[in-house]
Amino acid sequence: MRIHLHTTPNERLVSFNYQPKLVGTLHKWLGINELHGNPALYSFSWLMNAEANEHGLNYPNGATLFLSFYDDEHLRQVVRTIMKDPGMCFGMQVTDVSIEETPDLSDRTVFQWASPIFVRRYEGEIDTHYTFEDKDAGTFLEETLLHKMRIAGLPEDESFKIRFDTSSSDKRTKVIDYRGIKNRVNLCPVIMEGKPETKAFAWNVGLGNSTGIGFGAIY
Repeated sequence: MRIHLHTTPNERLVSFNYQPKLVGTLHKWLGINELHGNPALYSFSWLMNAEANEHGLNYPNGATLFLSFYDDEHLRQVVRTIMKDPGMCFGMQVTDVSIEETPDLSDRTVFQWASPIFVRRYEGEIDTHYTFEDKDAGTFLEETLLHKMRIAGLPEDESFKIRFDTSSSDKRTKVIDYRGIKNRVNLCPVIMEGKPETKAFAWNVGLGNSTGIGFGAIY
């Protein structure tokens, strides 16, 4: 299940590296619970509707974003908290909340990114970030999602396949600094094949690594 939020305009300039502030807002809404420290079974988008200048971002008409959860109870907890405490970062306040049920994705294969998709693997002390140009990137996306499905207690989907849509004309990579760590991420659609339930799970929990800090949301 997914919730869409609309906010008031920002009161202070939004920094380009605003992700930690957004993560802090989400953790405030979630409260202390079992989600912290565990693989994230949720995802959330970037702040949309920005107007950029050389110093940062402004949202004169307010920002929009969405949050998706595998467990609907966590989503309901966030909604309850937002109603009591709608304050976000940079002086923004949530003014509208709408709920979107998980759609039927039987006939969907192409999915767009709503926050950059991050694919990483450690080999010893070597931290490698993979892009759509790497042949193993799709395999690693599959591994990560299947691991989360096992955590959620879902059956294995042997038909599941995923790859970056390298035919996209606007595919690109970007380096994003998160608390001083530079991450090479993918701004590229993906192609997924598999059971509708598997695609629905991915639609909610996101793809790749670090969905809990704002990577890998799709729509």
